[in-house]
Order: sequence, then C-alpha cells, then structure tokens
Amino acid sequence: MNGSVAYVVTALGCLVGVAGVVIAVVALRKSRTRRPQAPGDPFRDRDADALRGDPRRLRPGDIVEIRGMSYAVRGSLRLDEGGWSWSEHLLDDAADGRRWLSVEEDPDLELVLWTAEPSATLTPGAPTVDFDGRRFASQESGSARFTATGTTGLDPAGTMRYHDYRSPDGARLSFEAYGTAGWEVARGELLHRAEVMVYPQGDPGKVN
Repeated sequence: MNGSVAYVVTALGCLVGVAGVVIAVVALRKSRTRRPQAPGDPFRDRDADALRGDPRRLRPGDIVEIRGMSYAVRGSLRLDEGGWSWSEHLLDDAADGRRWLSVEEDPDLELVLWTAEPSATLTPGAPTVDFDGRRFASQESGSARFTATGTTGLDPAGTMRYHDYRSPDGARLSFEAYGTAGWEVARGELLHRAEVMVYPQGDPGKVN
C-alpha cells in the first residue's frame, strides 16, 4: 500500500514538472513574438496633451475647437508614405463650413488648418507658384497610401499624390489628387498648439 502511494506521488510530481516546462516554453515563445514598442518622443509636451487633448488621437465623432470655433470631426484619413505617416481630418462647423486639419510629427507636432480653393486653376510642378498675392516655393512632393474612416467622400482605402508649397511668411499651399481624380488646391495656416482644443467623444483608448 505504501509503495502504491509513493508511486502515485512520484507520478504526480512528474506530471507537474512536465506541465511547468510546457508553460515556460509557451511563455518564452510569446515573449519572443511580442513586438517591441516604438520609443516615445522624450520632448513631447504631455502637459499640453493632458490639458488641451491630444490631436494625435483625433477620430470621427470628436469635437475640436480651433481659435474659438468648434468643429465636429466628420472623417479621418491615415496616410503612409514608405513608413512615414500622418493624419488629415475633415472638420465641419455648425454653418456647414468644411475644412481639413492635418496632424504630423516632423519630428515636432505640426498642425495645419486647410481651406479648399475650388476656384483655383493652378497646377503643381513649377519651382514657384503665385497665388492670392503670395509667391509659394516648392517644398516636397510624393505619393502615399491612405485609409479612411467616417465620412470623407473617399474610398475606404487607396492612393494619393501631393505637392506642397510654402511662402516666406509660413503660409502653405497644397495640391492633392486621390486615385484617378484631378488636383485639388488648398490653402493652409500653421496653428500654434495652444490654438487647438480636443474634446474626445468616444472611447479615449482608441487611436486612429
């Protein structure tokens, strides 16, 4: 009888040991497949994010106040060019005025409020472009892939081309073409961080 008990105890000990090894192997595999997190910006103004909301986390349904004017975020675009990404958000105010807010880190946070210029007959490509009494110099051009959420008037995903210009006083002029559509022209104003207040309306843990 004592021999049987000893046998059972020994067998249980072996099973516990094998289970421990299996758990350790599974845990090791999970730790190896876990992707390292991207390093955060050590100079990021987290106090401003806490007090005024984080523009990097804007998504459809949120409210954003810019220079005292409140806008609803109707839709958002996430654009990627060779691993470099930025966001553009379609804003709508109570008077049905629509603008776009671009959010980019280059490496500092850059916020630009864009107003469409549908009557402009300009095309990009020249080193300089004259518009609205200013001369704009070519800054950068390229193409990117985008994904859309909410209401943007665009397909859920696709490609776009862009050509950005800038005047000596900091004003922006942008040309964008989505898919096979023609160029759209927009005039941009660089915003100070203090001019933008974000009021998240949905799940604060969800990021675009």
